[in-house]
Amino acid sequence: MSGTEIYSAELKHREDQLALEYLPAVKAMAFRLKERLPSSVDYMDLSAIGTEELVKLARRYDASQNDSFWGYAKTRVYGAMLDYLRSLDVLSRSSRRLVKAINHTIEAYLAEHDEEPSDAELAEILGEEEEKIREARVASDIYAVMPLQEQLSEGDEGATLERIEHDELVEVIKSVLMRYNEREQMIIQLYYFEELTLKEISDILGITESRISQIHKSVIRKIRDAVGENNG
Repeated sequence: MSGTEIYSAELKHREDQLALEYLPAVKAMAFRLKERLPSSVDYMDLSAIGTEELVKLARRYDASQNDSFWGYAKTRVYGAMLDYLRSLDVLSRSSRRLVKAINHTIEAYLAEHDEEPSDAELAEILGEEEEKIREARVASDIYAVMPLQEQLSEGDEGATLERIEHDELVEVIKSVLMRYNEREQMIIQLYYFEELTLKEISDILGITESRISQIHKSVIRKIRDAVGENNG
């Protein structure tokens, strides 16, 4: 074996060892993400996507440019998992209008009954097939783990959002959050920034998972409405 071949083999070995070292972190990331997703999404699929991306990153990693491999790889691995979720294309199979109608209906139902309606009840209220309701709710649950900026960019308000300055958007978000009480603001902090599951937040704050789910969806809707009002 030539010197070049020996060097290449040693380099590949170091790259593979680097990937193996951080494989547990990828599996933990996939597990945490899976906890926030509906049962139809497979943990093994998320883990496989993350592992594949990890190996690619290990082979591209340049220690002279980044002093922390995981600091370099973490966001990219997570992004690969989100890309996989986007590739499921659930939102195009379910009407975005239906997703919005379901969220509004659940919010109103919770306010009146203090519990979330079943798929059958939603189907009856909205005059839709129960299977379509189920698909739309799965789509909504998957979309809820996407970055907040991406969620705000959907729909008719999305074009407006792209035109406004970052600082202006921050002010809009702050003004909307001020309309919520301290406990509701804490839900947003724990869900979007600490990335806790609905069950974990429920255990901490003593609020039902259904109520937590609707609060964070309500916040997104009100931010998008506020963006439209300020830039109409």
